[in-house]
Amino acid sequence: MTELTPVPSLAGGLLIGLSASLLLLTHGRIAGISGIYGGAITAPAADRGFRVAFLAGLVSAGFLMWLIRPESFPPGPVTPLWLTGIAGFVVGFGTRMGSGCTSGHGVCGISRGSLRGIVATVVFIATGAITVLVARMIGGH
Repeated sequence: MTELTPVPSLAGGLLIGLSASLLLLTHGRIAGISGIYGGAITAPAADRGFRVAFLAGLVSAGFLMWLIRPESFPPGPVTPLWLTGIAGFVVGFGTRMGSGCTSGHGVCGISRGSLRGIVATVVFIATGAITVLVARMIGGH
């Protein structure tokens, strides 16, 4: 069981919403991480700078958080690395199939009233819940 943290959770949600809104207002772009990542690999060279800078900001923020509050990160792998790799591949495949991820559909799509974003987010959440249920039944946790 995890600790209930409503204030930090609300603050984090507000920051995510604010940053997604600012990206849309200032650059006219949706803050969908999988699309930004995919485009960093496949987009024309003129469009890669923004994408690489965005991704570098995500990684840098995580690294900075690790420096400031290392206790926020588990001391070692919680899940075997091979299983994490398979999960990452499946998530990446799913985001390509679904034309986006939870940040694009869930944060940006729902806030814009996108029916596609709403349906995709419901499917993401339901699939995640079923996956956790099956994993706990198999793993006994």
